Amino acid sequence: MPTPLYDTPLQQLENRGEFIGRHIGPDADQTRAMLASLGLDSLEQLIDNTVPEAIRSRAPLALDSAVTEQQALAELRRIAAGNRVFKSYIGMGYHDTEVPAVILRNVLENPGWYTAYTPYQPEIAQGRLEGLLNFQQMILDLTGMDLANASMLDEGTAAAEAMAMCKRQAKKNKSDIYFVDRDTHPQTLAVLRTRAEHFGFEVVVGDPHTELDGLNCFGALLQYPGSSGAVHDLTACIQQVHGNGGLVTVAADIMSLVLLKAPGAMGADVVVGNSQRFGVPMGFGGPHAAFFAFRDKYKRSAPGRIIGVSVDSRGRQALRMAMQTREQHIRREKANSNICTSQVLLALMSVFYAIYHGPEGLRRIATRIHRLTAMLATGLQQQGLALAHTQFFDTLAVDTGAQTDAIYRRALDHEINLRRLSDTCLGVSLNETTSLDDLDALLRVFCAGDQDSEPDLAALDLAAAKRDGGGLPAGLLRDDTILTHPVFNSHHSETAMLRYLRRLESRDIALNHSMIPLGSCTMKLNATAEMIPVTWPEFGKLHPFAPMEQAQGYSRLFEELQRMLAACTGYDAVSLQPNAGSQGEYAGLVAIKKYFASKGETDRDICLIPASAHGTNPASAQMAGMKVVVTDCDSQGNVDLADLRDKIAIYGTRIACIMITYPSTHGVFEEGVKDICESVNAVGGQVYIDGANMNALVGVAAPGRFGGDVSHLNLHKTFCIPHGGGGPGMGPIGVGEHLRPFLPAHPVQEVPGTDPANGTIAAAPWGSASILPISWMYIKMMGREGMADATRYAILNANYVAKKLADHYPILYRGSNGFVAHECLLDLRPLKESSGVTEEDIAKRLNDFGFHAPTMSFPVAGTLMIEPTESESQQELDRFIEAMITIRHEIAKVESGEYSAGDNPLHNAPHTQADILDEQWQHCYSREVAAWPATWLQTHKVWPSVNRIDNVYGDRNLVCSCPSVESYRDGL
Repeated sequence: MPTPLYDTPLQQLENRGEFIGRHIGPDADQTRAMLASLGLDSLEQLIDNTVPEAIRSRAPLALDSAVTEQQALAELRRIAAGNRVFKSYIGMGYHDTEVPAVILRNVLENPGWYTAYTPYQPEIAQGRLEGLLNFQQMILDLTGMDLANASMLDEGTAAAEAMAMCKRQAKKNKSDIYFVDRDTHPQTLAVLRTRAEHFGFEVVVGDPHTELDGLNCFGALLQYPGSSGAVHDLTACIQQVHGNGGLVTVAADIMSLVLLKAPGAMGADVVVGNSQRFGVPMGFGGPHAAFFAFRDKYKRSAPGRIIGVSVDSRGRQALRMAMQTREQHIRREKANSNICTSQVLLALMSVFYAIYHGPEGLRRIATRIHRLTAMLATGLQQQGLALAHTQFFDTLAVDTGAQTDAIYRRALDHEINLRRLSDTCLGVSLNETTSLDDLDALLRVFCAGDQDSEPDLAALDLAAAKRDGGGLPAGLLRDDTILTHPVFNSHHSETAMLRYLRRLESRDIALNHSMIPLGSCTMKLNATAEMIPVTWPEFGKLHPFAPMEQAQGYSRLFEELQRMLAACTGYDAVSLQPNAGSQGEYAGLVAIKKYFASKGETDRDICLIPASAHGTNPASAQMAGMKVVVTDCDSQGNVDLADLRDKIAIYGTRIACIMITYPSTHGVFEEGVKDICESVNAVGGQVYIDGANMNALVGVAAPGRFGGDVSHLNLHKTFCIPHGGGGPGMGPIGVGEHLRPFLPAHPVQEVPGTDPANGTIAAAPWGSASILPISWMYIKMMGREGMADATRYAILNANYVAKKLADHYPILYRGSNGFVAHECLLDLRPLKESSGVTEEDIAKRLNDFGFHAPTMSFPVAGTLMIEPTESESQQELDRFIEAMITIRHEIAKVESGEYSAGDNPLHNAPHTQADILDEQWQHCYSREVAAWPATWLQTHKVWPSVNRIDNVYGDRNLVCSCPSVESYRDGL
């Protein structure tokens, strides 16, 4: 009999924790079955057997109870209402833009694009790779350079990476001086100063047109156009630096490059900038895709990822990440950079914007922006206001004298933001969204009381047309064609664009297809309710340097999220500025250095790093000016405590810190972690705990309480910001109370409680602020109960997979009670010895089953690292397990000789439709075995669009721009 309607208490019907059950994959029946397979009765028993008692947190998290999706969205709406969206003409590298609706709906709001992982498995990532190759081509055309990477975190980071690359390449120049144009964006200068301080460089700021002559510097950064709007020919400045053996980076505005002479044509060695104004919201600072272009001869020293053209096993063109794929894990402290991510989703949006508009559309947009600026300049001059620069693109520096404060306040009264350049000068930068009505409003703000009549915009247009070049020097106008490749000239109708985006999306595997079991990368659910606020204008349309009075909603969001993250980690303070895990590592190490400097302990320069640590750790340490000393691991994959004590005895008070990952990248909770922390603390060193594996800790153990002094948190892992096909990410840091005074600051927008002397890590004060609502929503909807349950289920799912696969593949490491943490390592080395089948063969064969492969050969060569996350149900885990067992049986056939070493389903994987339709099928196994090795594939099959890609060919024949027209006709 059903329960009578009114016998159930109303409070139970409300079910405020319903989202927890939507986020966590296994239901109650599945949970019992999975626990039973492990010989356990409860989740708590599993945690007791897995997490060392010495670090267990028994108290509930200091978070609110869970709320429903609707309640969380309603609360966030109230918070967002605290943001006031003014018309912002501040510029400084950030501009309002129109996001084409076809891109907004089909890319930014589409899980097929935002839930994908970095394209390390290129056969199932050809859509993203084509988009990124288009991005590189766009940047090459606009900058006039030879090569470009697939995007970077922000313009400030790109400029800092360019400085480091110039030092590596300017080998004949032994100077440690880096010259920076005084008209550089102040946030870029701040990031440069911080990076230079720890590299030991001296930054000299000045006028490049008067102060470069005779200056011996290894490199220089020039802004084009200048931050205050001035447009100058940089050729002579570049030649002066080259004359002394130095290299020149130009920080360029991407929209201006549609009309202006390319920096490459002036002799630039590196060109950096921000692609934000190509259809990406300002978002109070991010995320945005910076660009990084350079001369061909510097390609082996370039940071980031580069997409290249290769061929697959059928001889067809195919795309892959050509260089720097996971350089940090190979070269470690000798890596060019610690960056292991980019801004794929945002780079794709910006290039799709260029594809949609095409070269003529972009020229119309850029010309209109400049024409309105020339009209404004003319109107201001007619009213007696002087301009600091008469040559400009979209930005004017207006000499406002004693009226500066009055005009600035009048603008605010009209909900207009201007830039204060000085006590007597205001800046105004126009953009794509500026209208004639906006121009009228600006003239009224600047000239109120001085106009006898309405501004005559038609007359201003005529007068502006008579200006010399309209404000642009004739000699600096582009005389070359740009974006001539067919891809930029074929998709201008919405129908064509929609279908192009769909074709690309269909070539990729993302979380909307199947589980992505990548160890260390935590590919969990990015719930729709978490994503919805990202496109709210209250979050998306705010300029990062708008007065904080207009951003009270953001201010409250930051405060609440910092409190939530502190509760999840056990730390006392949190900085949200780092916009990637790599930046979080760097920010944490800089805070440690600043802390020791405040105590006069400047001789602490040793960073201990276990051999099992994440590969970016040593790269970050060398960037922070520390010397890396590696400590051994024992046979069980744990930090060798005896070797650690030996290293401590040797280096003593020279030790600044140790960087450990916990649980370890080997997939176990090391029981000696407190001993590690206490041993380092005993000599005054700090403990940096890499937060890559926080998904195994929240609610069961807190690094800030079991010995950590600082950790970075990958919000794109544990806290549900999506990976976006390889970016965006966020890497906030949590610190103990003693490190709170040394968190990163910002020169333009004050970050409460920070000291400018701490330095600046990212271009925007709160990093990629517009994606922080995702993590806020996740924690709010999960609450104290759900956050801890997520950890428990992550550990349950990993142990279930390990248990089911253990009879088929050796599990390399386990904890003392036989359990793994939230991920497990399959040891494939014995199978390779007996069959010749490699981890890559298994990874590619998984593509035939519709799965992305686990992490290959990290942290141990010849292994697969599997992390299922809490979001996958038992049914999905069983599909993956079935695929892996089927593959093991295929390996057995190779071992027995039934399949030859050169012709078997693994060696030939992945299989494409071209294989199955080939009339000359000559394999020793059937087409069905090749393409439909599991029954579920008969109802839904994701076909790899290319066969296995030849990496060696791609490296030997490096092509990193769009292939020929014929290639596209052939269906690349």
